[in-house]
Amino acid sequence: MKGMSRINNNRVKIGLFLFLISSLSLAACTSSNNTNEQTIQKVRFSEVIRSIFYAPHYVAMEKGFFEEEGIEVDMVTAQGSDKGAAALIAGTADISLIGPETTIFIFNQQGDKVLKVFHQLTSTDGSFLMSRNKIDNFNWSQLEGKTVLGWRPGSAPQIVFNSLLLKNKVQYVEVITNIAAPALAGAFTSGQGDFIQVFEPIASTLEKEGVAFFVTSLGKEIGNFPETSYVAESAFLKDHPELVQGWVNAVSKAAQWINDNSSEDAVEVLLPYFEGASEDSIIQSVERYKEQDTWMVNPEMTQEQFATLQKVLLENDLIQEDQKVKFEDITDMSFAWKVN
Repeated sequence: MKGMSRINNNRVKIGLFLFLISSLSLAACTSSNNTNEQTIQKVRFSEVIRSIFYAPHYVAMEKGFFEEEGIEVDMVTAQGSDKGAAALIAGTADISLIGPETTIFIFNQQGDKVLKVFHQLTSTDGSFLMSRNKIDNFNWSQLEGKTVLGWRPGSAPQIVFNSLLLKNKVQYVEVITNIAAPALAGAFTSGQGDFIQVFEPIASTLEKEGVAFFVTSLGKEIGNFPETSYVAESAFLKDHPELVQGWVNAVSKAAQWINDNSSEDAVEVLLPYFEGASEDSIIQSVERYKEQDTWMVNPEMTQEQFATLQKVLLENDLIQEDQKVKFEDITDMSFAWKVN
C-alpha cells in the first residue's frame, strides 16, 4: 500500500483531536479553576513525551535554573501533543511542550481560547530511523515493500516522516501508526516491523542492545523544522509576563549550558530523568542531537520554520490552503526577543 494511503485518515484524526479538546474544556468548566489561587511561581507543566530531545528542560530543572527565576515546575508527561494541548484548553496545565501544529488546528477551530508558541525549543525533528538489519549505504528506495513502526497520525514525527516519503517518492511502504509511543520499542524488540522511527535515548538503547541499527537522522533529512515548542494560552502569557520571561530565560540558559559542556557532563544531570537508560546511551543521544544543532539558545521561531511547518501540514492534508494562519496568530516571540 502506498505510504500516503496509510495515513489517509488524517482529517478524521484532526476531528477526534478537536473533540478531545472540546470534551476536556467542558469538563474543566464544571470544576473549580485554581490557577489564580496558586502562587505565581508554581507552573503546571505538560511535556509531550520523555526524550533527550528535550534535554534543556531537564537541565533547567536539575541545575536550578527555574528556581533561580522563582519558578517551581510541576511536570507530567502527556504522551502526545494532542493531550498536551487539551490540558491547556481544559485549564489543567499552564504550559505545554508540544508540536506547534496543534496551535494551528485549535486556531482554525475558532474557539474561545487561543494557544500561542512563546519559545521554540528545537530547530528540527528529533527522531531517527532504525533498521532491524544493518544498512551501510541507505537509500530511501530501500523502504519499498517494508514495514515501519511510526507515530500517531497528525503528530509532528509522523508528518515529517510522511513528507520525507513523498519527497523521496517512496510509495509501497507500510507505516504502522496505531502503536502507542511507550510501546513502540517493545513492539520492535518482539519482532514487529523492519524499521522503527524513535527518539533518543530509545534509539541508542536499541542500538546498544543489538536490536536495531542506525539508518538516518530525520532531523537532518527534513532540515529546519519547528518540531517542539513551549505553548501557553494567550491569556496566560498576558497575565503572567514575568513568569513566562523567567521560564524562557531558564530554558535558554540550560540550552547554552549543554552547548558549552561535554556530553559526559550532561549525563550526570540527565540521568535522573531517564530510569533504565545507560550512561553510554545518554552520551550518544546528546552527541547526536548536538551534531544536528538541535537546541536553540535563541528560542525564536523563525518565519522560515513557520512556513515549513504549514507546507508540511498541507502536504499531509491536515490543513487546506484557506486554513493557513498568520505567524502572529499562533506565536508570541516577545519573550524570546528579551531573553537574557
